[in-house]
Amino acid sequence: MSPHDWLPEFWITIPFIGLLLSIAILPLAAHKFWHPLKNQAIVAGLFSLPVIYLCLANSPHLLLTGIEHYLSFVILLGSLFIVSGGICITGYLVSTPLANTGMLAVGAILANFIGTTGASMVLIRPLLFANDYRKQHIHIPIFFIILVSNIGGLLTPLGDPPLFLGYLLGVPFFWTLKLIPFWMLATGALLAIFFVIDHKAFDHEMRQERALARSDAPVRIKGLRNLFCLITIITATIWAPPLYRELLMVAAALLSLKITPKSYHEANGFNFYPILEVAILFFGIFITMLPALRILSIRGSEMGITALWQFFWGTGVFSSFLDNAPTYLTFVALGQGLKLAGPYLKLPETILTAISVGAVFFGAMTYIGNAPNFMVRSIAMHRGWKMPSFFGFMLWSGAILLPLFVVITLIFFR
Repeated sequence: MSPHDWLPEFWITIPFIGLLLSIAILPLAAHKFWHPLKNQAIVAGLFSLPVIYLCLANSPHLLLTGIEHYLSFVILLGSLFIVSGGICITGYLVSTPLANTGMLAVGAILANFIGTTGASMVLIRPLLFANDYRKQHIHIPIFFIILVSNIGGLLTPLGDPPLFLGYLLGVPFFWTLKLIPFWMLATGALLAIFFVIDHKAFDHEMRQERALARSDAPVRIKGLRNLFCLITIITATIWAPPLYRELLMVAAALLSLKITPKSYHEANGFNFYPILEVAILFFGIFITMLPALRILSIRGSEMGITALWQFFWGTGVFSSFLDNAPTYLTFVALGQGLKLAGPYLKLPETILTAISVGAVFFGAMTYIGNAPNFMVRSIAMHRGWKMPSFFGFMLWSGAILLPLFVVITLIFFR
């Protein structure tokens, strides 16, 4: 049997499920054990070992591909984390419900130019700083993850990895502008919901605390020299070939550390714990999800997916827990199997639309649905914010997004 023909048994997905449950349960059930990075590495390593062994024995190429994807992922995320940590905003941003809603709107737009990861890393700290004084603020980073880290990046291939893969495979760069109706409906509805929730929470704040929302302290942005490093990373993502791309990202991160005064990092509360936590846990996720992705790619045709709503929800549900980039490719392959004519990727545009929107939108359903989600959570928690647990976040995202996705289905994918 060729290594490329290896079909894992379903039981081999148990380590992946076990790791997800550990990420969901251990921070609550055994916080003191879970907090040290060493123990997180032990848990991720134990679940990864059987998958590594089986891949080496049956499909070393699959393991090598997974490691390559992981390294690209962590280098991109790490470089953006370091560069954004050198941009310091002093003073107090206005933190009224209208101002917070405006910040999320700006982030949703910016995500299409510097990616959801770039926009998240640049904007999350200022938003946390501005609202740190508030007692009722848990909804703010949750909506930030939903809008800035995911749904906002629908309009260009720069916004989210699945769309960029589509562009590399032949989808025109500006084709994603056809998804504006989805973007406007989703972002408009989410911004309106956020404003109502934030306004209600803001009204419950003490009068003295609410006065801080209108502080006269001038706002100053320091570390703008890091914009050159940020542009270098985005440019490398778009045009540089593999290896050179990662080398440019590492060089930009090292340059940022060199040119950023220590006082800027101190003002940001910058340290490496969040990126190290993400690197450790996502190593385990990238390794243990390999059998699940392999099963989906080989046996996905048995799922009987033919309708538009099935492509939207199928791509979305798997993208919530697996890497949305290979999930996008898998469902493109499923669509091509229907042998229907189409201008791009041998798919009707309606199916390509359903796959694209599902891959981007459903990434907001879990902490691991898209690259910046877990990073935003880690940064917020390190700042002292109490974030929902893994399943707690799913309750929030499900309550907010599932009704919206049903509406989108009824309007566009019936």
